[in-house]
Amino acid sequence: MEDPVIRIPPYHYVHVLDLNSNVTRVEVGPHTYIRQDHERVVFAPRRMVMVPPRHYCVVLNPVARGPTGAVLVDGAGQACLRHADLDIRLAQEPFPLYPGEEIQQGVTPLQVVLADTALRLRALLDFKDEDGKKFVAGDEWLFEGPGTYIPRKEVEVAATLQATIIGHKPALRLPARNERLDRYGEEWLVKQVGAYLPGVYEEVVDVVDAYILTDKKALHLRAARTFEDAQGRVRRTGEEWLVTQAQSEAYIPEVFEEVVAEVAVTTLGPRQYCVVLDPVGPNGQPQLGQQRVVKGEKSFFLQPGERLQAGIQDVYVLSEDEGLLLQALQTVKDTDEVAQGTPGVSGSPGGTWEKLEGVQGAWDDWGNQECTLRWLWVQVRVVTGQTYMLTEAEELWEKELPPGVEALLAEARGDTRSVDAGVHSSSSPDAAVPQRDRTRA
Repeated sequence: MEDPVIRIPPYHYVHVLDLNSNVTRVEVGPHTYIRQDHERVVFAPRRMVMVPPRHYCVVLNPVARGPTGAVLVDGAGQACLRHADLDIRLAQEPFPLYPGEEIQQGVTPLQVVLADTALRLRALLDFKDEDGKKFVAGDEWLFEGPGTYIPRKEVEVAATLQATIIGHKPALRLPARNERLDRYGEEWLVKQVGAYLPGVYEEVVDVVDAYILTDKKALHLRAARTFEDAQGRVRRTGEEWLVTQAQSEAYIPEVFEEVVAEVAVTTLGPRQYCVVLDPVGPNGQPQLGQQRVVKGEKSFFLQPGERLQAGIQDVYVLSEDEGLLLQALQTVKDTDEVAQGTPGVSGSPGGTWEKLEGVQGAWDDWGNQECTLRWLWVQVRVVTGQTYMLTEAEELWEKELPPGVEALLAEARGDTRSVDAGVHSSSSPDAAVPQRDRTRA
């Protein structure tokens, strides 16, 4: 038989059920309770809930209390509950749980928010805080440290944010993640040196490292959409440009800039040159179909759209008994401003341009004219006893001799197989025997 005497120690409590009224009440210790015949003790004495300093607990279905803090009861004497509600209880004297109350979250230390840290809070219900500020369900705001966060039943912790340290080279890429922000849908960079804590509607999606530019490396960029850069220049979608060390030693691409490639410097020696196709003009636009000759000694970067026709080439080094036969592919004025040339015109270095008669041309893939020359008149003369350089209108002429003379000359050279009595031999000439140069007298 159950002992009717219930000894309740200090800071303990029991629930007693009245079988006549079916109402459960709380008896707290220290107390010696004598159970009546129409009563039943629901459970043995339990320890009260103790919340130490800087801790809290969450009670589900808490009892309703009046203005003075007293528990409200109905007409039958049953404690009134706020069903489906929560009550966050901080450090206080030990308290019992009334019938219907449950511990949803046990005793938990309060969250300490350190410096350069913040909690992103979200309102679950409409409420007004202690300062009279109104919040609507769905509102978000930050609780920045250092400090201790006191939880509320109307608020949940959505996320814990850490500040990102920004050095001299990297930057943070941030988008607006909520349509309530004026810049919703946009992205931007934060380059300010120091600790940066994102705003409530900001989110760090990437850390952008700077590109280190030197005198030997540049950056080729392309605009992903139309925007205005830091210098106030409007960049159109698809526009490409080059950033060099002269503009920035450490360059961080903007959110609407795409890095196409890193461009290496092109260096020409004192005896080198190159031909640049589609060069960029003074207005910054490529001059399609044009060409530009760059002579060394020089270092430069190829602009977007430019390319070398045949790479880096060596200049022609001529001695005093050598020359170059030149042909103009288009209207051109030489560097010495001596004369002008037109397609189908040849000239010698340092001399004047002369028109060639009987020009027959064939066009190549680039639209230039390659000429095959055929003279309408021929004049043969002999030059002896001096060093002579052919002009642009001259070529060596091969003199044809009678077969008998050719046989005598061959015999004098010791070539007895190539010519026999003025009749050409079918056998191949001896490679060891020198052949006659028909351009020499």
